Amino acid sequence: MAAAHEPELPLFEPATVRPPVLKPATLQPMGAEAGQAFGKYIVYVDESGDHGMQTIDPQFPVFVLAFCVFHKGHYSEKVVPALEKFKFKHFGHDQIVLHESEIRKEKGRFRIFPTREHKNRFLDELTSIIEEANFILISCVIDKQRLREEEKPSNPYHIALRFCLETLHQFLQEKGEEEKRTHIVVEQRGDKEDKDLELEFRRICAGQNNLEKQFPFEILFSDKKAMSSGLQLADLVARPIGLSVFRGGQGNRAFEVLKKKFFCDGGRSNVGAGYQQWGLKVFPIPKSERPR
Repeated sequence: MAAAHEPELPLFEPATVRPPVLKPATLQPMGAEAGQAFGKYIVYVDESGDHGMQTIDPQFPVFVLAFCVFHKGHYSEKVVPALEKFKFKHFGHDQIVLHESEIRKEKGRFRIFPTREHKNRFLDELTSIIEEANFILISCVIDKQRLREEEKPSNPYHIALRFCLETLHQFLQEKGEEEKRTHIVVEQRGDKEDKDLELEFRRICAGQNNLEKQFPFEILFSDKKAMSSGLQLADLVARPIGLSVFRGGQGNRAFEVLKKKFFCDGGRSNVGAGYQQWGLKVFPIPKSERPR
C-alpha cells in the first residue's frame, strides 16, 4: 500500500501525454538490417499419408505434401479473422485446432454434430472459407506403390519437398520475389524427423535441386499445439489432393474448390486448368502422361 503522502500514480498516462511518433523511415525491418528483406509471402506446409516405404496402406497408398502460399497482407487481414469467426460461431471460443482427420472421423472436440445435415453445413461453411481465401497451392503426390516398383529406394517426403521448393521458387520468380527471404512453416513431428527434414531442406536450398539454384528460404518448425491458421488450412487441403489422384474421377467436392488454387501454366487466365505436373506434381509420372 502506498504511503498517505505519496500521490497515486495513474494506471494509464493522461490523454494529453502522447508517445513520440517515429517516422516510418526509422523503423527498418529486421530482414533489411540483416541485408536481405523479408518477402511478401508466407508458406504453410502439411502432409497426408505415411512417408515410410515399409508398408503401404491400400486405402491411401500415396504421400501428399501441400504448400499453401499466402500474401501476408491478405492472410493477416482476411484469412485469420475468417477462421477465428468460424471457430467462435461453432465452438464458442477459438482454442481449438481444426484437424481434417478428427473432423472426418468426428473425434475429440468434433463430436458436435447431432445430424448428418449439421455436419454437412459445418463442412460447407469451412469449404467456403477456403474457397474465398486467396492463396496459391503447390503440392506433390507420391504414388508409393509405383515408386517402389519403378524407382530406386527414396524417401517420399524428400522427393516431394524438392518438387515443391522448386515450384515455389518459380512462383516467387514470377512475382519478382525470388531473392527475398521467405519463411516456410512446418509442423514439428519429432526431434529426429525434424533434424532429418531440416538437413534435406538446407541441402535443396543450397543448390542441390533440378534448377541448380540457391533458394533464400528459411524453415520454421511450429509446435503441434500452435493454433496457426495457415497450418490448419494446409492440413485441411492435403488429403483431398491425395484422393483426387488416388481415386481419380470419383466425386471430390473439396478438390473442385482446390484445383482453382493451384499454381498453373498460363497464370490467372488459366485458373483451374494447366496445373497438372505444374502446381500439382504426381511422381512417378503416370504412364498415360509420359512422352511416347
